[in-house]
Parts: sequence; structure tokens; C-alpha cells
Amino acid sequence: MALDKETKQNIIDKFKVHENDTGSPEVQIAILTERINQLTQHLKIHKKDHHSRRGLLKMVGKRRALLNYLKRKDMERYKNILEKLELRK
Repeated sequence: MALDKETKQNIIDKFKVHENDTGSPEVQIAILTERINQLTQHLKIHKKDHHSRRGLLKMVGKRRALLNYLKRKDMERYKNILEKLELRK
């Protein structure tokens, strides 16, 4: 369940740090969050889709690792991304 181009570009535009930014931790976390939200909705309907559930858990782990990295490097950016994405922590 990939994101369509428009959605992905909107996320990048909203969370980019500089003009040509596509790979900063903030952008990666925002894209993963959107994919996690979509997959969560999918799994509410398809409860026995264990392959997608495994992918969801991998994405959550990757997002957690990126958040931990950002927390170590720059606490202010970490707090901003949590607030913008309304993630609890």
C-alpha cells in the first residue's frame, strides 16, 4: 500500500527542513506515519492479514529508531515532529 505521488509530495513539502529535502528524519518519520495510519485502517477491516501486520510492525520499529536518532541529535526537532504528527511520547 504505497502512497500516491500527491500525498507523498504534500508530506515532503510540509516537513522538509531545506529546499531540496526528501530524506531528513522528519520527512521519513512523517511518511512512515502516514503509511502506518493507512495500514492500521486496512488491518481493522482485514483482521487475518498477518503478512501486512508484520510489515506494520517493521514500519513502527523503523519509525521508533528514527525518532530515537532525532531525540539523540536534536531534542527541539524531536519535540516539534511529535507535536506536528500528534504522536504520544
